[in-house]
Amino acid sequence: MTRDATDPGATDPAGPDQLVTLLDGLCTTRSIRRFTDDPIPDDALATMFFAATRAPTGSNRQPFRFVVLREGPAARAAKALLGESFRALWADKRAADGYDVGSGADDDSPKARTARTMQRFVDRFEQTPVVALACLVPWRGLDPTVGASVYPACQNLLLAARGLGYGGVLTLWHAVVEDDLKRVLAIPDEVVLAATVALGRPEGRHGPVRRRPVQELVFDDRWERPAPWAVEPDGTRHTGRPPR
Repeated sequence: MTRDATDPGATDPAGPDQLVTLLDGLCTTRSIRRFTDDPIPDDALATMFFAATRAPTGSNRQPFRFVVLREGPAARAAKALLGESFRALWADKRAADGYDVGSGADDDSPKARTARTMQRFVDRFEQTPVVALACLVPWRGLDPTVGASVYPACQNLLLAARGLGYGGVLTLWHAVVEDDLKRVLAIPDEVVLAATVALGRPEGRHGPVRRRPVQELVFDDRWERPAPWAVEPDGTRHTGRPPR
C-alpha cells in the first residue's frame, strides 16, 4: 500500500541534521500537523523569519507583518481562541465531507489517517510550539491581488522551517475569531489576518509530497496541449483523488 502524504513514516530524503537543497526543500515541504513538545530556539526562529521577510511583494512595499505566539500571556489567550475555532471548524468539515463514512470506516485508509491527524492537530492546538499570524496592512483596499504580497512570505517561512528540520502548516481557520484575536493582540482594525501558520518539530518525518502528474498541470503553447519537456524525476509518486 502506498503511503498517504499525512503518514509520519513517509521517507525523508534529508533528515533534520542534514542540509536540504533548495529543490529538495521545494519537493519535500509538506503540511506538518503533528508536532513534538520541543520549543523552537530563538536562533532558528530568527533564521526562519528572516527568510520570510525576504519574500517578494508588489512594488517592494512589504505590507505583511507576523505576530509570533509562543508562551506569553497574550499568546496563550490567542492560542486558546484559535484552538476553539479550529476544533469547531474541523468538526463542521469532518461532518460535511464525510470523513467517518465510506473509506473513512477503514482505519488504515488515507481518509481515516487524515481525519486522525486533523483531530489530533486541533485537539492539541494550544500546545503548538509556535503560531505565527500572517497579517496584511492594506494600502489600496482588498482587491484579489493583495494576497500576492503576503502568501509568498508564508511559503518562505515554511521552506525555511523545512530547511532547519522543523515543519508547519498554513490555515485560514482563524477567521471566525479574527476580531477577538485583534483585541487580545492589539492588532489595528484595518489590518487583515491573512493566515495562521503553526510551526514545530515534526513528530514524524518530512517526505516527498504527492501531487497530480505534472503533465496534467503544465501545458505547452495552448490549453491542455501536452508539454513533452515536462518530465518528472524517476520514482515520482502521485496523489489520488480527494478523500471520499
